[in-house]
Amino acid sequence: MILIFLHLVLITACVSTVKSSDEVSKTDSFQMTFPDPDPVSDKLASRIPAPSGFVRVEEPTESFASFLNALPLKSAGEPVRYYNDKVKSRRGVYCAVVDLPIGDRDLHQCADAVMRLRAEYLWKHKRYDEIHFNTTSGFRLDYSKWMTGNRLSVKGNECSWVKRKKPSNSYLDFWSYMETVFSYAGTYSLSKELKPTNVSDLKIGDVFIQGGFPGHAVIVVGKATHSATGQKIFLLAQSYMPAQELQILVNPNDPKLSPWYPLNFGERLVTPEWTFKKTDLKRF
Repeated sequence: MILIFLHLVLITACVSTVKSSDEVSKTDSFQMTFPDPDPVSDKLASRIPAPSGFVRVEEPTESFASFLNALPLKSAGEPVRYYNDKVKSRRGVYCAVVDLPIGDRDLHQCADAVMRLRAEYLWKHKRYDEIHFNTTSGFRLDYSKWMTGNRLSVKGNECSWVKRKKPSNSYLDFWSYMETVFSYAGTYSLSKELKPTNVSDLKIGDVFIQGGFPGHAVIVVGKATHSATGQKIFLLAQSYMPAQELQILVNPNDPKLSPWYPLNFGERLVTPEWTFKKTDLKRF
């Protein structure tokens, strides 16, 4: 009965709509690519500099934090678009849009975007064995199995691997894997996988997450420290529902500091579309 319940609640807010693995694997006419723009101005760390007096935290070149600092951004003023190319009506939520394709299905929502960024980073650095996420029912989806041609089979409440394809590791195959993850995982499962961490130790790549039906998740994509006072600030990114492009959030509480958030935000972190507790911070 518990598994049946979990399967049904996957259709609620901020978790992905469940589709069969056969449907997820269809590519239709949609072509996936991961843009890697040359202009420095198109990258997050350059477009959104630290405020006066603050210095960005130095990150190792091949770290997850460095990867997030270099996220490609769309041209200034571009709106967030949904999976069906419609424009998000709320414009006071974000200050920039991440220039990454999200597919043409209603799948790339909040937790999905967080898992996607982590998986993209690991895939880029060929750390394939580290790419895995659990379904809401607890079944582990390993990309290493997907690469060998295995595909997820769901019969009732039972999940298993079935060999259906030839071994492959193209970006299109990787994206097909991610859409399967989006379909069967969400805030509930991701919140159980991530490890709790203290806000005082916040790092780029950490996630504020409330797992549930609905739930929500935002990811830390920037951090800076004041050179004189030591005050720390950070940037947040999110997707939402319906499935939409990643966006860099504004700070609705402090327009002068926005889009940066102060690390000493108190007991609650208020973002434009969700409020978190400071105990909601977790880490991969």
